[in-house]
Amino acid sequence: MGRAWRIEYEGALYHILSRGNEQKDIFYDDQDRLLFLKTIGEMSERFEIDVFAYVLMGNHYHLLLKTNRANLSKSMQWLGVTYTRRFNLRHFRSGHLFQGRFKSIIVQNDAYLMRLSCYIHRNPIRAGIVERLADYRWSSYKTYAYGGKAPEWLITKPIFSRFKGKDKHKAYREKVQRYAREEKKLWEDLRHGMIIGSKQFVEKIRSAYLPEKLNKEIPQQRELAKSFDPVAKLKQAARMLDCNFDSFRRAPRITKADRDNRDLLVFSVWKTGLLTNEEIGRLFGMTYSSVSHIVRSIRLRIKENRELKEKFNQVYSLYKI
Repeated sequence: MGRAWRIEYEGALYHILSRGNEQKDIFYDDQDRLLFLKTIGEMSERFEIDVFAYVLMGNHYHLLLKTNRANLSKSMQWLGVTYTRRFNLRHFRSGHLFQGRFKSIIVQNDAYLMRLSCYIHRNPIRAGIVERLADYRWSSYKTYAYGGKAPEWLITKPIFSRFKGKDKHKAYREKVQRYAREEKKLWEDLRHGMIIGSKQFVEKIRSAYLPEKLNKEIPQQRELAKSFDPVAKLKQAARMLDCNFDSFRRAPRITKADRDNRDLLVFSVWKTGLLTNEEIGRLFGMTYSSVSHIVRSIRLRIKENRELKEKFNQVYSLYKI
């Protein structure tokens, strides 16, 4: 199995899920659950993590949180290691408690955060543990639905901001009750197994964080690379160069100025590493060997020609914003 890819940045929202090793329980009793909540609070303070919602199940937990620093991996590693050490001391055991790496999903905004809170709060119902969510102690549901006492570290404002009117607790209860019918729609916006949001948000993440050279051991990078629309990006780059991308594929012969522009476009998409030479050739109506020749030629010319280098940097910047 490929290793997880963590995209981290300041202000990122995440849905976190972590399971017990071999699907075994990570909480033996209520004292363990209290210990885990205490450890979350310490993590929140130490790593500047805003926690918006949680649910503790028998063999796993869910969190909704924001990293005010780009430190998701460090904070979650600290949480897992610290709780495991405390759990092992308490129960006179040793070894791993959690199943490998935690799962994280990047969340676009507060609207999705609110919908995800409904999803994670409904876990005890789906698991058949209780018939009424109000009867389950180990989640943040009662804080949102009834104004119950919350841990000091729990931040409710972003989710409550999605509701209008005076009685936001009642509005939240009603939202969760309706959510059984709406849940499927939420997961329709889960993209590449790691981002929940619009296609435009996925493109923003892809452009900002997908590396030029993909790591074959990280399947999420390959999945996210598939969201790249080369034709749309090339047409945008062509407008920047004041030329017509479609004409390169139709015209049997082109001017020298157009050839320079075409070669810059070929090189820009080649440099992303997302398409093979054969795929690039099909976009421009040429053979893969022609693509190889253009790449070799334009690389040398860019090094020697400052004006050409500046034009290339302008074009390539489109792939990085």
